[in-house]
Amino acid sequence: MSSLFSGEQIAGVLDELGITHVVTVPDSTIGQWQSAIEDRGRARLVRVCREGESWEVAAGLYLAGARPIVMIQCTGLFESGDAIRNVLHDWKLPIFAIIGYRSYLNQETLPGDTCLVFTEPILDAWRIDYRLLTEPTQLAAIAEHHRACASEGKPGAIVVAEGKA
Repeated sequence: MSSLFSGEQIAGVLDELGITHVVTVPDSTIGQWQSAIEDRGRARLVRVCREGESWEVAAGLYLAGARPIVMIQCTGLFESGDAIRNVLHDWKLPIFAIIGYRSYLNQETLPGDTCLVFTEPILDAWRIDYRLLTEPTQLAAIAEHHRACASEGKPGAIVVAEGKA
């Protein structure tokens, strides 16, 4: 599986941002980061059953004073619509997410993967301010975009290009 960033790099960024909880349903790429996040012990992993749950769990943590982040794959984003509407737009909570973009770097495993058709239009439709990361040199953009969104009190996302599904 291809990943732009190592688990240690992601864990370091989460520490730098003061993230307290990572609410996740891991995919083959994001799941590789879990052990590094757990080993550091600064951000607690909260695994949920469905991606739609991740937004409500993160909302509850945020309202309780934590600094959560949602970490899911784009296919889970597709499943999350009503939760996103509630948490980000009705409740107006500034929940931030890291979303894996399946097949963006390589469609060899899933030729014609429709994730490439729907991911960005769905983010646009839900009015989520996102940055697409396609190169390992873009690691700093995670913290930069998170800080920018936090300073404006709005939700946001980083979309990390993935390789094979």
